[in-house]
Amino acid sequence: MCEIGILLRAGWCRDECFDHTKRAVQTVLMDRIDKKENSEIVTTNGVESATQTFGILPPMPHPVRHPLQAIGWLVMLAAGLVSLVVILAVLAAIPVANFLVIGCMLEAEGRVARTGRLRESVPLIGALPRLGGVALGIWLWLVVVRLIAGAAADAMLVDPLGGAAIGWQRAKVIVTAVVGCHILLALAAGGKFSAFFRPLRNARLFLKGISSGGFWKKSSLALDDVLQAVQPGKLMKTGFLGCLGAAMWLILPTVLFAAMRDTQHPAAVLLTLVGAVMLMGVLAWVPFLQARFAAEERFSAFRELSVVRELFRKAPLIMLVALVVLYGLSLPLYLFKVLVPPRDALWYITPVFVMTIYPARIIVGWTTGYAMRCEKRQWLVIRIVAAVAIVPLMGLYLFFLFFMPAIGALGRRVLFEHHALLLPTPF
Repeated sequence: MCEIGILLRAGWCRDECFDHTKRAVQTVLMDRIDKKENSEIVTTNGVESATQTFGILPPMPHPVRHPLQAIGWLVMLAAGLVSLVVILAVLAAIPVANFLVIGCMLEAEGRVARTGRLRESVPLIGALPRLGGVALGIWLWLVVVRLIAGAAADAMLVDPLGGAAIGWQRAKVIVTAVVGCHILLALAAGGKFSAFFRPLRNARLFLKGISSGGFWKKSSLALDDVLQAVQPGKLMKTGFLGCLGAAMWLILPTVLFAAMRDTQHPAAVLLTLVGAVMLMGVLAWVPFLQARFAAEERFSAFRELSVVRELFRKAPLIMLVALVVLYGLSLPLYLFKVLVPPRDALWYITPVFVMTIYPARIIVGWTTGYAMRCEKRQWLVIRIVAAVAIVPLMGLYLFFLFFMPAIGALGRRVLFEHHALLLPTPF
């Protein structure tokens, strides 16, 4: 009986150990599956999806150990920044779509105000190296197409019916089609910079993905990831509400400021002076109301003027500097309103607006966040000096703005645009 009991006990222990081992193996396998599903880049049959962390910048390779990789990382980051500016500039020239641009600026301004970190000012910073690689790869291949197209155009000028002209025209069509397909396949293969120089690999991955039946699903998931990261609906809403809140403060003072058409009417002169005084105050606090709206995502923040006044008591000098930078960078932009350029020329002007307004808004956001984190008020003397200094600075800005209808091509309409606070478009 004792021997039977020992054998039964040994069998029970063996079964129990087997069960524990089985559960442990299942746990490890499930963890690996979860990690694989939650990885930033999922590769199936060689086709990469776009599930990556857009808000985290990939680490820079060590410049001493890997100098070439470090240089490539910097080049891709710079190309990504340039591409981002170009995208914002293109959207700024399109009506309604420019709300996306102001929404992007307000979103970055709000992140900087909340965190106090300037690196939060660049949207989708984690995707910039990839975006730069895509932009650089597409640009290089389009150079090839432009060279062939230029040669075809020259041949047509020399001898339109000659064999050389016909041959170059055929070459242009073939090269354009081949390069277009190659760019699409490179994007489908993940969009890395190296993918633009490996056409056979891209074609093989595409055919393999099509044959396995998972290519279109992976592409759809990648597109969903990009849309979730960009959030165009949220940016559009933020831009519209940000402009609406600022316009509610600006509309009445601007109407009064634009009332004078003839100095022979004293009432119109008086209304203009009243509007100028009102604008001096409104232009001083609306940028910080917008920054608080972007940081807290509350439209009611536009009504909380007392909060902005309290912020000014805590950081008067820094807020004064932010106002100088904001309106100082916006003054040269009025020079573009002297002449109305053709509609297709706006693509060349809007980058200037983006590169001047964007940094100014980031500075305003950082200043607002700094003031929100301050616990003590500044000395009364410093507050008085900063408040008094705002008056001549705003007066100088309004003095310049007062004469813009006389030299601008759009007349009094230029007074209502306020591109430092509203839509970032020149016309």
